[in-house]
Amino acid sequence: MTLIKRERETRETRITITLDLYGEILERSKITTGIGFLDHMLELLSFHSGILFELSAEGDLEVDLHHTVEDIGITLGQALEIALGDRKGIARYGEATIPLEEALSQAVLDLAKRPFLHFDVNFPTEKIGNFDTELIEEFFRALVMHGLFTLHLRTFYGKNSHHIAETLFKAFAHAFKRAITPVEEEFVSTKGLL
Repeated sequence: MTLIKRERETRETRITITLDLYGEILERSKITTGIGFLDHMLELLSFHSGILFELSAEGDLEVDLHHTVEDIGITLGQALEIALGDRKGIARYGEATIPLEEALSQAVLDLAKRPFLHFDVNFPTEKIGNFDTELIEEFFRALVMHGLFTLHLRTFYGKNSHHIAETLFKAFAHAFKRAITPVEEEFVSTKGLL
């Protein structure tokens, strides 16, 4: 296993990431985005998936959080796509349904190189602190399009926006962990490749 490094620099953001897909090289994740709530969600993603990464982000937060959140999704997606390579010898599919008190969400994914996001989530509030809840969909869309995989996210129910967000990130993390589990088959596909 090797560390994957990606950088993205625009007039709006500067993102750097070092990613350890199976958590075998880095000792722990270090995440500094300037957005406290996103740091929390990414820490959950790392812990529950076993993927370790060092991520730093600087963005035009004085404008709003959108550019930074989206560019983090893009950069993390690119790092995952490189780390997955030709996707030989992995389970390919993953699913997880995760509760947090009153909230229940599900993630189902396919790591074949077909980017698609279905996002069936309703947040009862527009913000969690100063974080726009609509940015969660933007993050996952950028992640999927640049990571080249299919992801279906849905929340069955929930009344607390923070709880709903946590269930989404945790469900994605557990589904992804299952999808990258090593298997004996070279490719989990009748085509013989992904």
